[in-house]
Amino acid sequence: MAHRLKPLAPEEFAAICHRIDAGDPSRDDLKAATKHLLALLTEKAPGNSVEVRILPFAAVQCLAGARHTRGTPPAVVEMDAPTWIAVARGRLAWKDAKISASGERSDLSPLLPLA
Repeated sequence: MAHRLKPLAPEEFAAICHRIDAGDPSRDDLKAATKHLLALLTEKAPGNSVEVRILPFAAVQCLAGARHTRGTPPAVVEMDAPTWIAVARGRLAWKDAKISASGERSDLSPLLPLA
């Protein structure tokens, strides 16, 4: 069974966001914020029909619907961590971000921002 991501404590996420906003995040900050926001996404939209890949830190499946078991899922969303963090926090609009999204239901903008 896959490891389920868990959100950070609010004060821990706030401290990480402060460092990100100051322009001085560490790799660990980016990793922690990425996983935190992906955990919020999977809580908000549980399921297995869309795979969200935030390289190099994590990938999750979300949104109820058709489930894939082998190979590439029917819908994939991929972006780097700084883009994901900005989009998930509402600092960057989905339509303005550099995102690779393919397949039905790969537009996650109705679920955002998460934090």
